[in-house]
Amino acid sequence: MYTRNQKDKLTPQDIKHYNLLIWKVIGGCFLFFVLMITLTWLGLFGPLPSFRDLENPKSDQASIIFSEDKEELGNYFVHNRSNVTYKQISPNVLNALIATEDKRFYDHSGIDFRRNFTSILYNLIGKKQGGSTITQQLALNQFSEKSREHNRVLRVFQKLKEWITAVRIERRYTKEEIITMYLNTVDFGAYNTFGIKSAARTYFNTSPDKLLPEQAAVLIGMLKGPGLYSPITHPTNALNRRNTILGLMADAGFLSDGQADELKKKPIALDFNPTDKNEGPAPYFRAVLKKDIQKIFEEQNITKDGVPYDLDRDGLRIYTTINSTMQEYAEDAQKEYMVTLQNQFNNHWKGVNKEKAISNFDLLMDEGTKRSDRYHELKAEGKTDDEIKADFATPVKMNIFTWHGSIDTLMKPIDSVLYCKMLLQNSLMSMDPTTGYIKAWVGGIDFEHFKYDHVKIGARQVGSTAKPFTYTVAIDNGYSPCMEVDNVPVTISGYGEDWTPKSSPEDAKPGLVTLREALAHSLNYVMAYVMREVKPEPVVAQIKKMGITTKVDPYPSICLGVFSASVFDMTGAYSVFANHGFWNEPSYLLRIEDKNGNVLYEHKPKGVQAMNEQTAYVMTYMLKGVIEDGTGSRVRYKYGLTNPIAGKTGTTQNNSDGWFIGVTPQLVTGIWTGCEDPDIHFRSTYLGEGANTAAPIFALYMKKVYANADLGIKKDVDFDAPKAPLTITLDCNAYKQQQPGNTQTEKKLNF
Repeated sequence: MYTRNQKDKLTPQDIKHYNLLIWKVIGGCFLFFVLMITLTWLGLFGPLPSFRDLENPKSDQASIIFSEDKEELGNYFVHNRSNVTYKQISPNVLNALIATEDKRFYDHSGIDFRRNFTSILYNLIGKKQGGSTITQQLALNQFSEKSREHNRVLRVFQKLKEWITAVRIERRYTKEEIITMYLNTVDFGAYNTFGIKSAARTYFNTSPDKLLPEQAAVLIGMLKGPGLYSPITHPTNALNRRNTILGLMADAGFLSDGQADELKKKPIALDFNPTDKNEGPAPYFRAVLKKDIQKIFEEQNITKDGVPYDLDRDGLRIYTTINSTMQEYAEDAQKEYMVTLQNQFNNHWKGVNKEKAISNFDLLMDEGTKRSDRYHELKAEGKTDDEIKADFATPVKMNIFTWHGSIDTLMKPIDSVLYCKMLLQNSLMSMDPTTGYIKAWVGGIDFEHFKYDHVKIGARQVGSTAKPFTYTVAIDNGYSPCMEVDNVPVTISGYGEDWTPKSSPEDAKPGLVTLREALAHSLNYVMAYVMREVKPEPVVAQIKKMGITTKVDPYPSICLGVFSASVFDMTGAYSVFANHGFWNEPSYLLRIEDKNGNVLYEHKPKGVQAMNEQTAYVMTYMLKGVIEDGTGSRVRYKYGLTNPIAGKTGTTQNNSDGWFIGVTPQLVTGIWTGCEDPDIHFRSTYLGEGANTAAPIFALYMKKVYANADLGIKKDVDFDAPKAPLTITLDCNAYKQQQPGNTQTEKKLNF
C-alpha cells in the first residue's frame, strides 16, 4: 500500500510529459504569434501603410505663408501643425522625451521587448507602465487608426499593425528622422496646438531650438495627458509632472542632480501665445491670398494624384513679396494715427442727432441690421420681424472693437450696428514700383471684427487722386507744367448735359496759375479746362493702361474722380510715374511649393509701357509740387519729410472718402480712409479731406521705413531723369521767355 507522498510523486515519465506539453504550448503560442504577424503583414486585418505612405504621412499639416525676408506671416490650418527639422529641435526636448518615454531609443529596432516584459511585470503588481517605444507611438499617431481601440480583441490587431509599422519605420528611417517625425505629429491638446513647433510658440512664445530644459520638461510632460497636465488649466499638475521629468532627465544622465534640483525650484514661466487665425501680421492679405491660391489651383488644375490640394491640410509653403518689417510699420502707423482720427470723428459728431444729420439713416440701419450674423441666426430660428426688432432692442453681452483693444460690454444690438457704422475704416498698400512687388498690405482696422478687405476687394470713389491721369494726357501731348490757365469756371458740352465743376470758395479765386500749381492745390476749374482740351476718351485709355480694372465711363467728370477704384489698382497706377512710365502688375505671390519643396506654381507678373519716360518724369515733377507747397504739404512741414516725394491727396463729395498716394523712387504707398457707408462722413472738409484722414499715415509709415537702413529704402534719392533730353520745359522763367507775348492758355497746335 502506497503512502500519500509516494502516490503524488511525479515519475520521470510524467515530468517528460509535462515538459513536452509546456513546450508545445509555448511553441503553439509562438507559431500562432508568427501566424498572426504574417497575416497582419499580408493585410488580412486591414491595410498597412506602403513605403510611399511612410514617406508621405497623411497628417493634417498647416500651410505656411512666408514673407520676402523669410519670416512666417501665418498659417492656413485645420490643425496648427508645422514641421521642423532635427537641427531645429533643442537637445533639451530630445533628452526630455527619451528620458521619459524611451530610454533605450537608440538601442532597439522599433520594439523594446525587454521593456514590454518589464511592463507586464509592473502591471501584474498593480503599477501601470507603458511598453510602447517612441517608434511605436509614432506608428500609432501617424499611420494606424487615429484613436486607440478600446475593444481588447481589436486592440490586439492594432498592436500587431503598430509593431510591424514600427519595425518598417526603423528600417526606413534614421533615429534622428524618427524622433523628429514623432515631435512633429504629437498632439499638445487645447489651443489648436499640434507638434513641437506649435507647442513652443503657444506656451513659451519661442521656437523649438530655444527651449530650455524646464520648458522642454513641461511640454513633454503634457504628452501623457494634454488636458490633465496643461500648465494653463492644471498648473499644479503641470509643475509636478515637469519636476518628475527633470528627475528622469537626471537619472538618465542628461542633467546633474544639482541642475535638476535647481530647475525644480523654478515656477513655470509661461509666455502664453495661443494661435488664432485672425492674429498675426497681414490678416487681410492672408485672407485674400488664400482665395487667390484656391482660384489658381482650380483654373490651372493643380492637383495631387488628381485630388485638389487642401491649403488647410497639405502643408504647402507659400512665398510672398510682403516684407514683415514694413508690414509691421504699416500696421503701427495706421493704429497710431487712427486713434487720433477716430477721436476727431467722435468729437465732431458728439451731441449731433445722427438720425437727422445722416442721409438715409433709416435705410442704413435697416441694411446694417439685415447684414448682421445675429439677424440671420434669428431668421433661421423662425423669428418674426417684430420679434427680431424686439431682440435688437434688448441689451446683451457682446464683444466690440475699440482702438484700445476689444472689450466685452452690455449693449443693444441695434446700437452696436450704429457703433460699427460710425467707425472709420482705413486701408494701406505699399509697393516697389520697379518690380511691382507689394511690401505691405493693411486691408482694414481689425480683421476679427471687420473681415472686408479695403485694399483689393473694396472700391471707392477716388476723388482728386484721379487728376494726374488727365494731366498725364496733357503732358504727353506737349503741355508744360508752366503753362498758365485762368482759374475760372469752365463748362464742357457734348457729353449729355453741360458739365461745370464746383469749387470751394478758397480755390475759386480767379487769376493765372500754372498747371503745376493747379495740381498742387487741386483746383477744379483748371482741371476742367485741361479735360476740355484733351477730351475724356484718351483719359479713359490712359487710366486703363495704368491698370485700373473698374469701370470708367468717358465723361468729363472723371477728371475729378467720380469713378471708383481699389487701393490696389490706384497704388499700382501711381507706380508708373516712379518707374519711367512702365506699369508692373502689382504682385504679392511668388511661388507655391508642396511640403517636400516641389514647386507647384510660380507667378509670372505682367507689365506694359503705359506712358513714355519723359511724361512719367514730368508728372513726378508736378506731383512733387503737391508735397512742397500744396494739399499734401503737411507731410513736409508737420512730419519733417523734406526729401523728394511726389503725391496726391483726394477727397470725394461730402468728404466720404479721404485718399493719399505717396510716390518715392523706391516705394509707392496708397491710403484710403472712410466709413463703411459713404453717407456717414466728416461734415467738414477741413477734417474730412485726404490731407487729414490719409496723408499722416503715409508720413508716419515712411518715417519708420526711412529710419531702418536695413530695408534699403534711401531717403535722399530723387527721381531719375530720362536718358534723352527733355522736350518739355520745366523752368517756368525760361518757359515764359519762349512764349510770343502775353499768352492766355494756348493749346498746342494740331492737338
